[in-house]
Amino acid sequence: MIDFVAVFITFFAVIDPIGTVPVFVAVTEKYDAKTKRRIALLATLASAAVLIFFVVIGEIILKALSIPLPAFQISGGIVLFLFALSMIFGDSKPEEELKRFVKSDRETAIYPIAVPSIASPGAILTAVLLTENAIFSLWEQLQTALVMLSVLIVVYILMLLSGYISKVIGSSGASVISRVMGLILSAIATTNILTGFSEYYKLVST
Repeated sequence: MIDFVAVFITFFAVIDPIGTVPVFVAVTEKYDAKTKRRIALLATLASAAVLIFFVVIGEIILKALSIPLPAFQISGGIVLFLFALSMIFGDSKPEEELKRFVKSDRETAIYPIAVPSIASPGAILTAVLLTENAIFSLWEQLQTALVMLSVLIVVYILMLLSGYISKVIGSSGASVISRVMGLILSAIATTNILTGFSEYYKLVST
């Protein structure tokens, strides 16, 4: 049985639903309410498809490339840590992604909202690591996927409520929250690195 709270917090940190709100508000400013709802739904479905894709075949791709999972976990942890540092010290998620604009409403839903705002590199790596076949049963992987989808539902709801939320927290509030999520993510990344080293030593010692 997986730790639902821990998995939820992990995905909440890497997906950063609150940080997505200012991005959504900015890139959908020119659209009417109906189009905004359609963009929110399409972005959620697209990001879910991307993450489920990596849940299902991410490990298969690693095996095809002869990459041991501990090595991927270590490298993934390092990438997650760097990603977390960029959230803490560099441009926060809203500030960085507000620079990316496209014209079509469908294109807007896919980029930058679905990828890389929701289905970020950190979220993809986390999806692979938390559904490792050698550690988690099929039922546990399904539970993890469902928890991940529940976070995406939160993202969808927040996008629908983005107009109200942006008035409350503002861009500066979203920036602060994004940095707090980065701090949490850095701790998660460090845990992944340490676990990866531990599993690698077990692998090479057998």
